[in-house]
Amino acid sequence: MSLTITTLPEEDRGHCPDELSFGAIFTDHMFTQDHDVGEGWHNAQISPYHQFKLDPAAAVLHYGQEIFEGLKAYRNVSGGINLFRPGENFLRFNRSAKRMVMPTVDPSTHLQVLKTLIETDRTWVPDQPDSSLYIRPAMIATSPKLGLGAAENYKHFIIMSPVGPYFKGGFEPVSVYVADEYRRAVVGGVGEAKTGGNYAASLYQSELMAKKGFTQVLWLDAVEGRFIEEVGAMNICFVYEGNKIITPSLSGSILPGITRDSVLTLAPKLGYEVEEAKLDIHDILKAIQSGKISEVFGCGTAAVISPVGNLSFKDKNYTINENKPGPVSKHLYDELTGIQYGQCEDRFGWIEAVE
Repeated sequence: MSLTITTLPEEDRGHCPDELSFGAIFTDHMFTQDHDVGEGWHNAQISPYHQFKLDPAAAVLHYGQEIFEGLKAYRNVSGGINLFRPGENFLRFNRSAKRMVMPTVDPSTHLQVLKTLIETDRTWVPDQPDSSLYIRPAMIATSPKLGLGAAENYKHFIIMSPVGPYFKGGFEPVSVYVADEYRRAVVGGVGEAKTGGNYAASLYQSELMAKKGFTQVLWLDAVEGRFIEEVGAMNICFVYEGNKIITPSLSGSILPGITRDSVLTLAPKLGYEVEEAKLDIHDILKAIQSGKISEVFGCGTAAVISPVGNLSFKDKNYTINENKPGPVSKHLYDELTGIQYGQCEDRFGWIEAVE
C-alpha cells in the first residue's frame, strides 16, 4: 500500500478533553482508502478529519451496504499504547465484508495503517482511569446506483474517539429488558455480521425501553422467541452458583464477540467452568428466582464487562445478586482490563504494542 500522510500544523491540533463521554469527540486525523472494481484498493491516506461527499444515489443510503468494527487503544502503565487483539477485529471485519458482498482488506496492512494513525494522534489516547481511545473502522458502498445489486465502489475509513466508560455508572449493574415482541435477527440473515442494519433493527425497542429506565435490551431468537441471543451492545453470560459461566452458543444470528471469546478463554485459567449452550429464557428466569444463577453480565469491547442487576420479562422484574456487582464479573473485569492496560500478565499474547 502506498500511504499518503497529511497532518495538521501543531497549532491547529485539538487535544484530549479532561471530561470524557462515549463517542462524541473525534481526533484530529482519520484514514481513508477507496476501492473500485477492476482497480482494487487505492488512494490510501491519513489526513485531517473531514466530512465525506456522497452522491444522493450512493448505494449505502438506499440498500445499507455497510460494515464496521469497534476496538480500543489503551494507555498502559508505562505510558505506551496497547491494542487488544486487533487481528481478531480485522478478521471479523472481513467476514462481515464477505457477507455484505464487499471487498476485504489485508489484515496486516489494516493493522499497520491503524498503528500509524494512532501514532499521528497519540496525544489523544487518554490516561484517565477507565478511559481509552475507541477506534471505528468502517466501509460503505459509494456507487451511485438505484438498481438493486452489489456496488462497484467503496470507501474504507477509520476514525477515533477518546472515551470514558460506555455506561455512565461505570462498573455498576445495568437494567435489561427482555424483548418479548420485536426481534433483531434471524439465522441465515446478517445477525452475525457487524452491519448497521442489525443495530437499526434494535433501535425502536431500545428507545421505548430507555424511556422506562432500562439500559439495554436482551434479544431472543426470531423463530420461537424463547432462546437467548445477545444484548444490544454486548454478548450475555450467566454465572451458575458462583463458578460456572454459560453463554448462548453462536447460532448464526449472534455476533461472535471478541470480548466473549476472551472471557471463554480466560475464565478457565481463573478457575471457572465455561459452557456454550442454547438457553431458554424461561429456564434462565427460573434459575434466577431459585438462586442457581448468582450473576449475569454482558461482555463487549465498549463496556468490557458489565454486570446486570435486573432482567425484566413481560413486565415482571427479576433481580440478580441484590442488584450489586458480583465477584465473578468483577474478577473477569479486573483481569481483562489489567491485561489491556498492561497491569496483568498477557499470558495469551493478546496485546499488540503501538510502539
